[in-house]
Amino acid sequence: MSTKYKNIPPLRAIKAFEASARLLSFTLAAQELHVTQAAISHQIKNLEEFTGVKLFERFNRALKLTFEGRLYLMSVRSALESIEIATRQLKNKDTTGTLNISVLPSFATKWLSKRIWRFQQQYESLDVRISAFEWLTDFKKDDCDIAIRYATEPNYPGLKSELLLEEEVFPVCSKQLYDSFKGNLTTEKLLQANLCHNDFTTEDWHDWFAAAGIEAKPNLRGTRFSHMVMMLNAVENHQGFALGRTPLVLDDINRNLLVAPFDIKIKGKMSYYLVYPESTANDQKLQMIRQWLLAEAEQFKQQVEQLENQLVQDKTH
Repeated sequence: MSTKYKNIPPLRAIKAFEASARLLSFTLAAQELHVTQAAISHQIKNLEEFTGVKLFERFNRALKLTFEGRLYLMSVRSALESIEIATRQLKNKDTTGTLNISVLPSFATKWLSKRIWRFQQQYESLDVRISAFEWLTDFKKDDCDIAIRYATEPNYPGLKSELLLEEEVFPVCSKQLYDSFKGNLTTEKLLQANLCHNDFTTEDWHDWFAAAGIEAKPNLRGTRFSHMVMMLNAVENHQGFALGRTPLVLDDINRNLLVAPFDIKIKGKMSYYLVYPESTANDQKLQMIRQWLLAEAEQFKQQVEQLENQLVQDKTH
C-alpha cells in the first residue's frame, strides 16, 4: 500500500465495524454481511489492533461503543457515504439505459404521458419506463429513479422533495353539455344537474359551492367514481359536471374536450412533488429528468395564466 494511505485499514474491517456499531451486535452484523460471527469478531479485533484503540465494550449479552468508537463511527459513515455516492455517480455517468419514473395513474395519463415524448426526443439514448401506481414507491425494491407524488407537505425520511405543480379546483363539463344550456348555465343550476364525485379527493362539491356563496344540501346526489381519470372520461362523454384539477384538465380544455363554465376556483390543499433519494440527488440521469420536469411545469404554469387571461378578455367583449 502507498505510504500516503498507510493509515487506511482494510475496507472489510471498516464495513464490519460500521455494521456492528449500527446494530450493536456482532451476530446481526454477520447476518447482514453474510459472513460468520467469528469473521466479524476477527475483523473488529484486527481494526482495534490497527488503530491501537478499543472500539467496543463487550458484555455477556450486549455490545456498547466506547467514546472513541462513537467518534470513529461518525467519520466512517461519512466516508462510506461518500464512496457510495461517488460510485453511483460513476455508474450513472453515461446517459444510456433506462430511467424509471413512478407516478400516480391520473397524473401519468392526463399530464406526463402527453409530454414525455419531448424528453425522449431530447435524450434519444435514454429509455423511459413510467410506472403508474397509487401507492408510494420503494426506491430500492422498485428500481425507481424519481417519483411524482401528490401530497400536502411531503416529509419522507431519506428523500428529497421539490414542489412541481400546485392546482386549482373548478367545475368542468363537455362542450356539448355546456351548449345544451344555451348560455343560461348558472351556479344555482348546478345543484339540479348531474354531479360527478371522486371519493378520494380533499376538496368536494360542498367546498366549491361554499366558495360560490351557495349553501348545498348535505347529501349531493350524482355518480361516484373511485378514480379521477374514469370520472373525467365520463364527463367528456357528456355525463355531467365534475370538479376538475388544473394539471389534469387544462390540456383537455385547450383541445375543447372540456369547458370550464365558471371562473370561481378554490385552491387545492395538495400539490405534486418530485421525490427522490438524497443519496442519488447528483446522479446525471436523475438531474436530466428533474430539470426537464421542472421546465415543463414552468411552461404549464404559463399556459394556465394564458388561459385565465383569455377567459377574462372573452368576458369583457
